[in-house]
Amino acid sequence: MDFETKLANTLALLKKIEAEYSPAVFAHSFGAEDMVLIDLIARNQLNIGAFSLDTGRLPPETYTLMAKCAERYPSVKVAVYFPDAAQVEAYVNTQGINAFFGSVELRKECCRIRKLEPLKRALAGKKAWITGLRREQSPTRTDMAAQEYDSGNGLEKFNPLLEWTEKEVWAYIRANDVPYNELHDKHYPSIGCAPCTRPVAMGEDVRAGRWWWENPDLKECGLHAKKH
Repeated sequence: MDFETKLANTLALLKKIEAEYSPAVFAHSFGAEDMVLIDLIARNQLNIGAFSLDTGRLPPETYTLMAKCAERYPSVKVAVYFPDAAQVEAYVNTQGINAFFGSVELRKECCRIRKLEPLKRALAGKKAWITGLRREQSPTRTDMAAQEYDSGNGLEKFNPLLEWTEKEVWAYIRANDVPYNELHDKHYPSIGCAPCTRPVAMGEDVRAGRWWWENPDLKECGLHAKKH
């Protein structure tokens, strides 16, 4: 499938979501893929909301991009959700500030507090949510579909860029002068919380810099884990 066909399919899916699944919301983490989607939503004046999860541990470059995004796309306001302060305090005070390095269980609990709980609030009352996931990003994402039912959150989930390649994402960004996170220029293809993200070496998988101390087949925060 050529890029023009993929782009047309993505836009058609976004328009379908707007028409058939309102209210729908776009989960914006300020990654390269998410910047493509917000550009498409704004450029085509689609009535689709957006939100982002501020975990409290994001790198400074992500906050810089947040400001640029608000300035560039005033028609698409990105609502920001924060974790419950009491849960964060309890976790840090009992487990330590960087406990997530200690075990997969502690890392997932940190993700639950900082991401999953705010996500539930962000999705409340919505019929569908949209992500920037791509199939080639990770072994955990190869069997995803462009549309699937998210039983964990009780609504439809759409992945409009699922078949896009990394090269195509960046071709769109360059062609349309879309702002992006400065860390991408420092070999960070995937950007999350600052302590849990590192640059990758030549030839490494694009998700190799996320939770690099864990098994690559298990590296998800839980936002996109399927319920069986």
